[in-house]
Amino acid sequence: MKRIIAAIMLVMVGTVSAEPIVTDSTSRSYNDSTSNSTTTIKSPPPTAVAPAITTINNDVCATAASGAVQTQILGISMGGTTRDMNCERIKLSKTLYDMGMKVAAVATLCQDDRVFKAMLDAGTPCPIQGKIGEQAKEIWVAKGRIKEGDIIQLPEKKKEEPVRESGEK
Repeated sequence: MKRIIAAIMLVMVGTVSAEPIVTDSTSRSYNDSTSNSTTTIKSPPPTAVAPAITTINNDVCATAASGAVQTQILGISMGGTTRDMNCERIKLSKTLYDMGMKVAAVATLCQDDRVFKAMLDAGTPCPIQGKIGEQAKEIWVAKGRIKEGDIIQLPEKKKEEPVRESGEK
């Protein structure tokens, strides 16, 4: 038993006096990653707004129209007015009549070929050069607007020239 105790003592002394174990280690790591991502942007859609074209009151002889078109890239809007020449003629005639100029009012309406024919069919040709009735009919025949047998010769349509302010040429 002495031998066993001596052996244990020897192992204990040898363990306490032994040199520490030193290790040297190098570690390398590589990371390779691929990523796919989708981004969704939520924004309001592009907008083309049609212009508002208004007339101040209903006593205007014009018709307004506007519109707009929008794509993902481009938007266009337009608007405009169209003159109603017959409406203007009626308003002018009414104004002349209200001022007591009845023959001038009828002559203004007679610029419309439908009114001209209706007046002739009623037996009262449109006034011309201050003449009414049969005297006016004789002038219309002489000018070639009315042919024998009360056949109306329609004048050729001319392009309307723009309205100019007085003094312009």
